[in-house]
Amino acid sequence: MTSLALRVVTVPLLRDNYGYLIICPTKKVCAAVDPVEPSKIIAAAKKEGVGITHILTTHSHWDHAGGNKELFKLLDGKVEVVGGANDGIPCATLEVKEGDKIKIGSTVEVSVLDTPCHTRGHVSFYCTSLLSDDDKKTGKRSPDTAVFTGDTMFVAGCGNFNWGTGEQMFSAFQKIGKLPPQTKVYCGHEYTLRNLAFAAFASPEDDKIKERLKWAEGRRKAGKPTVPSTIKDEWETNLFLQAKGPSEITKVRKDKDVWGQSH
Repeated sequence: MTSLALRVVTVPLLRDNYGYLIICPTKKVCAAVDPVEPSKIIAAAKKEGVGITHILTTHSHWDHAGGNKELFKLLDGKVEVVGGANDGIPCATLEVKEGDKIKIGSTVEVSVLDTPCHTRGHVSFYCTSLLSDDDKKTGKRSPDTAVFTGDTMFVAGCGNFNWGTGEQMFSAFQKIGKLPPQTKVYCGHEYTLRNLAFAAFASPEDDKIKERLKWAEGRRKAGKPTVPSTIKDEWETNLFLQAKGPSEITKVRKDKDVWGQSH
């Protein structure tokens, strides 16, 4: 994503994780999302010529929050470590909840969405931005928006219900699904091929899913990520977002788990 006010850099981590830099170009600062491998995050920030002012942690699992302490130390403690309240985020200096807002630099605003289920205190981060410093007076905002969903919503998929219920996950998906359709969706893992393979199995007559799977196969063969998607993409191809209620999203989750045992 590129704009005068908001840039997102994708940083592949571990085997299939993604971390991100949310950059305010006007102030040359950024927030690091789920920086489990600090050395790679610092290298990416250096390449972009930006300083890290915030660590945004979607949830407490080690492959997302496991780099917080090291990165905090490497930055001499001069960074705000943000995470969901009651999720046990390592090194958290700011625990947040639904509706809280965080400013990155001068133009990027991050709104917190409570999306518990995968963990007790899982949060997602919705980013909007002013077009420039001059737009502070008018409040004019860029059409570029992004949401960082951690292990709640994946491209065409859904996280495990480790600590919650179908009601919670359905609520989280509906909340994310109400964001503007052009909103870029940045998730925590590269699970897209398996997610779409299941979707094609479950809905074999759906041409949009077939097209999306073919696209994803091409991206991965070329060594490219399948993130970001958009909210519009997810409504078209994510069976979990299309679920009509808590019982249906729970059934889709169980069906995918059973499918996964033999695929």
